Amino acid sequence: MTFSLLARDPKTGALGGVAATGNLCVGGWVLAGTAGVGVVAAQGQAPSTLWREQVQVRMKSGVGAAQAVAAVVDADPGREHRQLTAFDASGDPGAFTGSANGDYKGHLVGNECVASGNILKGAAVLDEMVRVFELPSLSFENRLLAALVAGQRAGGDERGILSAALLVVAENSAPLTLRIDHHEAPIEALEELLKKTRETDYREWLDTVPTKDEPHKFSAGGQASKSGAV
Repeated sequence: MTFSLLARDPKTGALGGVAATGNLCVGGWVLAGTAGVGVVAAQGQAPSTLWREQVQVRMKSGVGAAQAVAAVVDADPGREHRQLTAFDASGDPGAFTGSANGDYKGHLVGNECVASGNILKGAAVLDEMVRVFELPSLSFENRLLAALVAGQRAGGDERGILSAALLVVAENSAPLTLRIDHHEAPIEALEELLKKTRETDYREWLDTVPTKDEPHKFSAGGQASKSGAV
């Protein structure tokens, strides 16, 4: 039903994730993250958004991703119908795939990343996502997106896909949360949306948004661009 990848950029400390599914609104259902803490992907036959919250609470208290995932999973009798991955700010991955999820299902830990999926064409989907993410030539956001493209090209969701999402959180920049909730070509639409966020007007406005490192940041001119104001 869904394939996703979570990762960390060790150079900047940014954390991020991408996901795509044959259902609606994958960004709202699957991905969550907190700068300086970790990112989470909760999916599966019967996904629990509560799992995302519970893992983040544990990671915020200093528990590593692997331990946080294990604690949340063990407490839930419906776990075999769910899938959960997490990646924390220290580089610790955690992953669980319930046996009741549709085949192909599984997860794969790579270098600074973890991929997972269910109802996939095959194991090659996860293999390709990890392989492409590990290529060093692109920016962090582009590596995440390239991994999603690679997963789709390797077969992706057995039913096709309807939605896709990208999330990046960092202590020194505003969160990047991009969602294509329903589209005939959602990954291509996500690529176009990412390009839009890099246009000069929008980037200049983003530079005025408060961050964890600069919580009281404000534009010296006190004005936002027309495209950036919300």
